Amino acid sequence: MTAGSRGDVAPYTGLGHRLARAGHEVTLVTHACFEPLVAGSGVRFHALPVDPRAELESPRGRGLHRSSSGAGKLLRVVDLARRLVGRMTEDLLTAARDAEVLLLSASLAPLGHAIAEGLRVPSMGVYLQPLDATGEFAPPVLGGGRWGAAANRLAGHGVSVAVEHVFAATVPGVRARLGLPPVRSGTARRARERRQWPVHHGFSPLVVPRPRDWRAGLTVSGYWWPYATEEQLPDEVGKFIDAGPAPVFVGLGSATVPDAARLSAQVVAALRRAGLRGVIQRGWGGLAAAGDDMLTIDEVPHALLFPRMAAVVHHAGAGTTAAGLRAGVPAVPVPVQFDAGFWSARLVALGVAPGVVPLRRLTVDALASALVRATREPGYRERARCLGARIRDEDGAAPVLAALDRLGG
Repeated sequence: MTAGSRGDVAPYTGLGHRLARAGHEVTLVTHACFEPLVAGSGVRFHALPVDPRAELESPRGRGLHRSSSGAGKLLRVVDLARRLVGRMTEDLLTAARDAEVLLLSASLAPLGHAIAEGLRVPSMGVYLQPLDATGEFAPPVLGGGRWGAAANRLAGHGVSVAVEHVFAATVPGVRARLGLPPVRSGTARRARERRQWPVHHGFSPLVVPRPRDWRAGLTVSGYWWPYATEEQLPDEVGKFIDAGPAPVFVGLGSATVPDAARLSAQVVAALRRAGLRGVIQRGWGGLAAAGDDMLTIDEVPHALLFPRMAAVVHHAGAGTTAAGLRAGVPAVPVPVQFDAGFWSARLVALGVAPGVVPLRRLTVDALASALVRATREPGYRERARCLGARIRDEDGAAPVLAALDRLGG
């Protein structure tokens, strides 16, 4: 069960496919618009009614651009999510009634855990972010960073409270409906922690080592890769790549931007100033470029595209960051919001990105300079190549499979 943008869904298509291959019956429960992602994977689908792209493009969604601070944006998202979660609850309950185990993303965990408890089925967390409080770094949804151990932990607990608040109006009704006694949201969260409720994290320990102060039951499993049926790039894309030096990918995924035409022009100017060709992905922001040295694309599997690139410029979402690392190519992160600052900092710390170019401060000069360094200083490519090879050797689904076996699933 997951909710959010494409990046909050795609990794579970690959995890689900792996579980299905191992003999489990798997259903992905998420927004209806993402049903095509499971085609051919052996994973069933149960639709949730909310369209996340439509919500982001609504007046409330566009209001996110007006909050510059991580905390301000988080509060706006909490408010937006509270309005939407009630519309998904009935479908979540319906899907769960047929399940023997619930695997819950962070975006639905408090509600999903209450449903699992009421239906008396085991559950596990399958998270894409390191969300539990730690003294080692600040919460990723607030941009990460290191504020000191005490401040990091305090902020982490604050984010947990905010997440629980999303479901404060929904969980009590679900608990009553399923015959459970009423509890405060904080009490439910602490109970999960005391029982060492298991959570598997779908990122590599090479990228984010497991925090030493995490409680038992929190596992860093390794990446879960999106399922993809395509075996080769579309002809148009392949021909463009083969027609000259390796191009640079530029895409912002599910992030939306205030002025797509202006940003597109800046990106093209920076690429040309750096002497590079570009593959520009429209994404939800609507980027586009024209000219013989530029190609505009829609959705193309990153696993096929990124290894052919000289570098990848992206919004530093968890999934796109992972795809670039897997491909073994340098990155230029352009963080837009929330956890992007955290993943951007990890790319720089790992030595596979020369620096961060935040979208709010992006200029042609800044992006061109970062591109020149990423593509012409050999250290970035060599470090990316070595790290990519190690990440490709990991098996992030294996710990989840083992945990299901222990549950008797």
